[in-house]
Amino acid sequence: MSNNTASPWGRWERVKKWVVERRVKVKDAAVNIRRAFGVVWEAHPPSALAMGACTVVGALLPASQAWIGKLIVDAVVNAANNDLQLGGGLAGIIRRRAGESIQRECNEIGSIPVGGAAMTSGGRLKARHIIHAASMELGGHTTSRALRSSTAHSLRIAAEKGLRTIAFPAVGTGIGGFPLSECADIMLREAAEHLKRPTTLEAVYFVLFDARALAAFEKKLRAMKERGDLGDLCAAGSG
Repeated sequence: MSNNTASPWGRWERVKKWVVERRVKVKDAAVNIRRAFGVVWEAHPPSALAMGACTVVGALLPASQAWIGKLIVDAVVNAANNDLQLGGGLAGIIRRRAGESIQRECNEIGSIPVGGAAMTSGGRLKARHIIHAASMELGGHTTSRALRSSTAHSLRIAAEKGLRTIAFPAVGTGIGGFPLSECADIMLREAAEHLKRPTTLEAVYFVLFDARALAAFEKKLRAMKERGDLGDLCAAGSG
């Protein structure tokens, strides 16, 4: 029995322990950030948040696919290619969660420029709309220019449609292969700049899937606050 850890059962026990420890760490991070900013899940509608709240929300690893169906916002953002083909990654998850009608709507729109964005309905999601941010070509990679432009375009479309709340993932850091830290810097800056201008948007959320992504966005947001880049934004998280 002393060699139990070398058996398949022993290895399985070690794997389970690692998973539990990992989930606890991510859960702790998520709880802390929720205390600071509020949450965007069903029990806490984002309309209760302060005007101009730039919010980072941590999602547990096992919920990385389920968050799409739980968000109550006016729009969720899809990390899209410019042909709006919802294949792998987050786009594939959205297609499965929202329904095939979303791909049909995308097909009707057709290709859009890299760095652009387009809006469809939310399908079966709780969100009213999906904004498809085209940060790369089909089969290509995300660039800083395309990420900056598609983020700004997504925010602009939301405001033009009179939306109040929008939720972004870390666009381009999956299939697009874009560095996480640079993604956080670009997306938070674009959100902050948008919220400083007249807009219908009251809250911009960043919903992240693991502790590493959460830490990257928290670090960038904290640095922006310390430099005074945010002004009166993110007041909901200042305490």
